[in-house]
Parts: sequence; structure tokens; C-alpha cells
Amino acid sequence: QVQLVESGGGLVQAGGSLRLSCAASGRTFSSYAMGWFRQTPGKERRFVATINWSGTRTYYADSVKGRFAISRDNAKNSVYLQMDSLKPEDTAVYYCAARRDYGGSYLEDDYDSWGQGTQVTVSS
Repeated sequence: QVQLVESGGGLVQAGGSLRLSCAASGRTFSSYAMGWFRQTPGKERRFVATINWSGTRTYYADSVKGRFAISRDNAKNSVYLQMDSLKPEDTAVYYCAARRDYGGSYLEDDYDSWGQGTQVTVSS
């Protein structure tokens, strides 16, 4: 398994941008597909975006499509989530996840490792 550490969360006004980063340990990062999920208090964790091992395929939740972009740099063992045109409803704890498979997934149970999460708060 890989260990994951997210960073880049914070407080931003509606319409603003944030870039989340997720650093992974280990030498096999390129063997993992990666995903971002988010969770608000009292609700289930929800899928946001996923990317395959090479970065050539991405998939997004409808709620973020056109505003968020997932990318990865295998040389730096990192995955990113660029979030633009943020809305108050994007407020959540964002989690990075790794799946020991070449293809991404929108299913939480398909992921093997999780980060500790980073808080994103969007004010209106």
C-alpha cells in the first residue's frame, strides 16, 4: 500500500480557486489509479474525480465537471485537484485515494489507501 498526504485546503470565497495536492510514498505510485472524494458532516463520502495510472484518462462527478481538473505527476509521486469557480456547496473534507489498478474508479470500495483529508471551505 501507499501512504497518502493531502495538502492545499483552506478558506476561499465563492468563485475562487484552490489546488489540492496529494503526495504518495513508495516506488510503485505509477501502478496506482488515483481518486479524489469529499465528505460533509453527517453525509457519506462522495466521488469527485479519478485518473488512470498514466494520466491519460480522467472522469468527474457531474457536480464538478468543467470546474475541477485532476492531474498527476508520476515522477513526483503526486496527484492534484485544481478547483476553479468554487461554490459554497463544494465545502467539504477532501480525500485522496489510491487504487492498486491501472484504471480509475468512482466507487469508494475500489480504493485501497486513503489520506487523512484536507478541509476546503468556500464562503458565499
